[in-house]
Amino acid sequence: MKVLQPFRALNSSQKRAYTACFLGWTLDAFDFFLLTFCLDAIAATFHVTLVTAAKAIFWTLLMRPVGALVFGALAEKFGRRPTLMINVVSYSLFVMASALAPTFGWFLVMRALFGVAMGGEWGVGAALALESLPAEGRGFFSGLLQEGYVVGNILAALVYLMFPYLHGTGSFSAWRVLFLVGAVPSLMLLLLLRRVDESPAWLVRHTGIRVKVARGLGSRVMEMVRYLPSLLAVTVLMTAFMAFSHGTQDLYPTFLKHDHGIRGVTLSAIAIVGNVGAVFGGIWFGSYSERVGRRRAIITAAVLAIPMIPLWAWSHTAVMLAVGGFLMQFMVQGAWGVIPVHLNEMSPPAVRAIFPGLAYQLGNVLSSRNSVLQAAAAAKYFGGRFSPVLAITVVVVAVIVVVVTALGREAKGADLSTL
Repeated sequence: MKVLQPFRALNSSQKRAYTACFLGWTLDAFDFFLLTFCLDAIAATFHVTLVTAAKAIFWTLLMRPVGALVFGALAEKFGRRPTLMINVVSYSLFVMASALAPTFGWFLVMRALFGVAMGGEWGVGAALALESLPAEGRGFFSGLLQEGYVVGNILAALVYLMFPYLHGTGSFSAWRVLFLVGAVPSLMLLLLLRRVDESPAWLVRHTGIRVKVARGLGSRVMEMVRYLPSLLAVTVLMTAFMAFSHGTQDLYPTFLKHDHGIRGVTLSAIAIVGNVGAVFGGIWFGSYSERVGRRRAIITAAVLAIPMIPLWAWSHTAVMLAVGGFLMQFMVQGAWGVIPVHLNEMSPPAVRAIFPGLAYQLGNVLSSRNSVLQAAAAAKYFGGRFSPVLAITVVVVAVIVVVVTALGREAKGADLSTL
């Protein structure tokens, strides 16, 4: 296939680095989404309400910026590859520890620590992947890398469908087994990471005679102060992007249940079709950004999401809702597909492992109450119907994404081979 030509053009070292980073982000997302599918079973096991159990998601999201900062600083100091290996081990162990948690309090602690590990993976993995690749075709690789998150979601949905008995309430319920099994592929990723070369950009910087490699982690973090205005601007962009993604995904299954009475296999099928659209959209718009620039590709995708609203939010059959879901996520995640390369190209070289990941995760925290606000608006203003809220969300957030992106700078083709 012609679309995969950029990947075929890589040498074996580049392929290993990129594959490891893609799988790292995919399996990280897989372990996260297992929680969302098993939330009711977890609530039953610990004898808490579903609302209380949902605090596990909140704490995971809240702690992700901490991981972006800590693991990003480690990657600047000790290298991308060893830090990513520590990161993978960390989130795998915390998933297993979550499965073994004796009380809900301990479960929350383990999920918070998993959030720290999850928050570090995106920034470090993206830096290692993009710094190891040639500038040509960088948009394609960015689009595919970002959709590892969607692939993780699809895998979690498929695994959940394979285990219909996940609602056990015994002392060692089925969800615990699923968590333990889910951590195994992540640990196996270490075998591939052992064969991955360090980022060429990091090696150049840390083997040069002018570089003082003895600088502490504190100095790496303090270096971020110099770039605080840029960090704040990119964080605003990422907050809008998070609202764009979560605003079209998180409550869509609830919308299908409450507005259309769709449940079970049909609901899962519609969700999977939408995620497939997301994967294709990320790859297509990532590649498109190579021709027209990062900002124009993002703006085009965001604008095209608006005409998809009638099919996505107002259709009356499962088939048409699936088509709408595919097209909406093609546009939304198409815009997202440009983000890894756009953020890395805009990042100050000295803090490339910290800057993109920290902005990404701060935006995630700032938009974390998005679904709560959407649900409240549906109940208060639209009689519990979600379709008007979802439609309004897309229009408002797409416009914000367009404006903020247009006000930013274009850095397509920036040199990522040096720090």
